[in-house]
Amino acid sequence: MNHIYQHFRPEERQFIEKVQEWKDQAEANYAPKLTDFLDPREQDIVQSVAGAGEEVLLQFSGGGDSAERKRALFYPSYLEPRQDDFHLSFLEVRYPAKFVSLDHRNVLGALMSLGLKRPKFGDILVGSESVQIIAAKEAEDYIMMNLTEIGRSKVSVRKIEMTDIVQQQSEEETFSATVSSLRIDAVAAAVYKQSRQKIQPYISNGLVKVNWRIVDQNSFECREGDTISVRGFGRSKLTAIDGKTKKDKWRITVAKQK
Repeated sequence: MNHIYQHFRPEERQFIEKVQEWKDQAEANYAPKLTDFLDPREQDIVQSVAGAGEEVLLQFSGGGDSAERKRALFYPSYLEPRQDDFHLSFLEVRYPAKFVSLDHRNVLGALMSLGLKRPKFGDILVGSESVQIIAAKEAEDYIMMNLTEIGRSKVSVRKIEMTDIVQQQSEEETFSATVSSLRIDAVAAAVYKQSRQKIQPYISNGLVKVNWRIVDQNSFECREGDTISVRGFGRSKLTAIDGKTKKDKWRITVAKQK
């Protein structure tokens, strides 16, 4: 296991140990082990820990090819997983779109205020007239009974099929930049073309995430492969750290979602 730890941050060690536990359970019981929804960073860790084993195999599903958050299924080699094995629920929320506009944050806040933990639902897809939620099957009834309003708007929830889910494709713009250091304030400032002074309050106010976790220290060091988001500015991925310039600055390559 130690060789795996060195590829990840110290704060991710606890999750790595949990993943190893899931894998061991599937192996010991010779039966499938399904996880809650995982963000892409957690999926990367699961993939690394699972490796290319022969006894225990791994698949992910989150309701379509473009799904971001997915459940992982560890399963013994004799099994051929079906979509049903991921226990996904597909829900559509209708609201009076003529009078109200909802965004991802409104919907997420409403679900969390019901007492649901974030890993119990996957992607939230906000359209012009409805919202689609991919949830864990075990949370389906609870959401349908209790999600009656979002913000101040009354809403209704109905079940839909996986084929009804809108597949969202995001476009990316790739560019290079130079930064004086790999600190989050320097990298975010370069990525979003802002001054460090403007970015720093976003960090201290908990509006910046790296790999889906809030980062509130300006000195946090970014690594290759990190996904960075700043509230109101969008999301980007630090795809490469290309070494240093003659002036001792770091060259980085970034893929920014449009």
